[in-house]
Amino acid sequence: MSLQEAILARHSVRQYLDKPIEKEKLDSLQAAIAEANADGRLHLQLVADEPEAFAHGLAKYGKFSGVRNYIALVCRRGEDELLGYRAERIVLLAQTLGLNSCWVGLTFRKQTGRYTVADGETMHGVIALGYGANQGVQHPQKPIETFCKAPTKEVPDWFRRGVEAAVLAPTAMNMQKFEFELLADGRVAARTRFALIGTYLKIDLGIVKCHFELGAGTDNFRWA
Repeated sequence: MSLQEAILARHSVRQYLDKPIEKEKLDSLQAAIAEANADGRLHLQLVADEPEAFAHGLAKYGKFSGVRNYIALVCRRGEDELLGYRAERIVLLAQTLGLNSCWVGLTFRKQTGRYTVADGETMHGVIALGYGANQGVQHPQKPIETFCKAPTKEVPDWFRRGVEAAVLAPTAMNMQKFEFELLADGRVAARTRFALIGTYLKIDLGIVKCHFELGAGTDNFRWA
């Protein structure tokens, strides 16, 4: 399965089987995390076989069960967009490995000693990982024109493919507060839209830009 195929296959999953992730798959995830962290701006951390973060009331409120593996979403302050972009590539990698996942902002309990948040860093949540009890479901999607701006009504196929991939990206509370504009010089501008709850907008922007790039192909455009 390619990353592009993973975009179509991935859905948020909240219930997991009592099945450990194999060492070779954990190693692949660790390697991807090390690459994402390499420039020091992110501090993503894989936590395996740790059930306590999702063993309490908050997780039950979020309808989570069986979660024993997750990625702690830690980064330098101000690097939220980069966090979303790089962590979503790891989510898609996990899908290619046959694993399921879910971005989680609030409905878990922080676990002291299982990961590190250094001075100048912020923890934005976790990504639950494992073998899903199901494959999740696709939420109803708005027409892609809702998320597009262009100088003419006709847009290139690559731009349409990029927006189609972005619309399938996970966003906080499924708000999808983003848009892509095809500029007259061929560059693409990605922006957030106003939301009453804007805590995760920059992370969401990074996630949808990751999907857009994979759908559109980076040879076809550059970001504004």
